[in-house]
Amino acid sequence: QVQLVESGGGLVQAGGSLRLSCVASGIIFSINPMGWYRQAPGKQRELVAGIGNGGITNYADSVKGRFTISRDNAKNTVYLQMDSLKPEDTAVYYCNAHIFGTHYWGKGTLVTVSS
Repeated sequence: QVQLVESGGGLVQAGGSLRLSCVASGIIFSINPMGWYRQAPGKQRELVAGIGNGGITNYADSVKGRFTISRDNAKNTVYLQMDSLKPEDTAVYYCNAHIFGTHYWGKGTLVTVSS
């Protein structure tokens, strides 16, 4: 059974930083692409950042230069370092694993950025 558990969300002032973590179980973590998505109130869920099993990364234009995705295969964990946060980054952030065409999701962690 695939489980993804996020942590690290919270309330931060604009310009601040947060680090999200997602621990995966039930999968061969090292071979699977992982990603972070977010969903703001009244908006669709969107990709924030992704990382392949070889470490290649991709980012939404809105977070390039501010967010960094990384993974530690020994700990079955993917991270999202978020710097220079803006109020428009406020959203529920979801961890995602893409396994043989199926998307698996965590329950999400709320990030609130105050102005």
